[in-house]
Amino acid sequence: MAFGRLGNDKNFESDTSDLAEINIIPLVDVMLVLLIIFMVTAPLSIGGIKVELPHSAAKSTGIDEKRVILSINEQGDFYLDRVQVSSHALPDRFRTIFEGRDKKELYIRADRGVSYGRVVDAMGAAKGAGVLKIGMLTQAQATPR
Repeated sequence: MAFGRLGNDKNFESDTSDLAEINIIPLVDVMLVLLIIFMVTAPLSIGGIKVELPHSAAKSTGIDEKRVILSINEQGDFYLDRVQVSSHALPDRFRTIFEGRDKKELYIRADRGVSYGRVVDAMGAAKGAGVLKIGMLTQAQATPR
């Protein structure tokens, strides 16, 4: 903060007042640095579980923000919202998630190396919990030039 005096030195006590200036430049600098940090780290946190999706030539459909995504990695482990779930607990978790929802849709991100049986197990658990639509997430196939 900077302080100064107004007036002459003769009448110092009668016409003086302190001037306070707030310097907001350091605050703006800190806010810009935080903004840059969040902009860089936000896309990195979206991926979550490492899954190599199979390629598909099918057109993609829009997915709303309140989607439920089940990820299955190459070892066959199940993940709901980046939290590992055992195969025995999966039906109960699905029931808990979908009991209060109007849209009973599940999207499955399965690694291309996972066995078909693990995907079928997940689909059976979802159907048993009342899921009406199941979508498979894939990577868009590269178009030849």
